[in-house]
Parts: sequence; structure tokens; C-alpha cells
Amino acid sequence: MKRILTILLTCLTLALTTACNTKTKSSVNDHPVVVIKVKNYGDITVKLDRTQAPITVDNFMKLVNEKFYDGLTFHRIIDTFMIQGGDPKGDGTGGSKKTIKGEFSQNGVENNISHTRGTISMARSSDYNSASSQFFIMQDDNTGLDGQYAAFGKVTKGMHVVDQIAWNTPVLDNNGTVAKDQQPVIESIRVKK
Repeated sequence: MKRILTILLTCLTLALTTACNTKTKSSVNDHPVVVIKVKNYGDITVKLDRTQAPITVDNFMKLVNEKFYDGLTFHRIIDTFMIQGGDPKGDGTGGSKKTIKGEFSQNGVENNISHTRGTISMARSSDYNSASSQFFIMQDDNTGLDGQYAAFGKVTKGMHVVDQIAWNTPVLDNNGTVAKDQQPVIESIRVKK
């Protein structure tokens, strides 16, 4: 009986150790880190959160891996609010070939990431499921956006770059429209190794 109990305890210990190790490995995949390189400004490092927004993160990572964002711009900038980019047309009307489900509470999805300074979130039209490639980074807190937009990560380094873009980019109107020749250029977005 003692021997059976010892074997069972050993098996249980191995099972728990394996489960813990598996969880540790998957948690790295649940929080990929990307670096947004902005010409003449510097790097913005962002930790994504697949546990809160798996569809959004997978779509973003697919576009990153395809180098979709290389050479695109930040076309809409509102100081003390956010900087928005990722539109191949550079005017707020473009996107990739695919749209995704909006992962936020007003669309029936629990997402606890708040729109505080440094949060990255998906832009969309009035259609909740219209997000594609455009994203925005919060320069300041605006928790009124919580539950309405799919936040999917947080800047961990480079908020001074976001600030400089917001402070130094001339805009044409109160909506933050930036003339094409003034739009800060995203040189690349890459997964941090």
C-alpha cells in the first residue's frame, strides 16, 4: 500500500510540474513583445496581451510578420489623447484585406485592459467588427473608451517617442488629421527577440 501511495504521489508531482512548465511556456506566447520603429523619433516597445484579446493580437502579429506596417504612417494625432496609424491609404479609410471581431464588452467580449496612458488599441468604424490594421496608442488616459474599443497591449518602453510625435506633428484640424508629407513614418514593426 505504501508503495502504491508513493507511486501515486510521484505521478501527481510530475503532472503538476509538467502543467506548471507548460503554463510558463504558453505565457510567453500570450504576451509577445513588438518594437515599433518610427523614423526620426525612435522605438516604441509594446507588450501585447493575447489572454485579453486573442483575435486582435493574432491579427496584429500576422500583419507584423508579413511586414504589412513597414513604411506606413501615423495619420491621425491628437495631443493629450492618442496617435493613430497603420492605414495603407494614410487617411483613415484603409486597412488590410481582413476585418476582425471587436474584442470589447459592448460587443459581448470581456476585455479588462483599460485605455490608460500607453495602451495600444484597435481603431474601427461604427461597425463593431470593422477593425483591420489601424491601431492607436494612448498618450493620456481616456477610460471612456473602455468597452468600446479592443485594447490589446501596453507600451513598456518608448512613451517619450509617443509624446514627441504628439507634441511635434502639425495637424490640420481638431480631429488630428495630419498632411501626408507631415505624417511620422513607421519604418518597421518587429517581434522583439
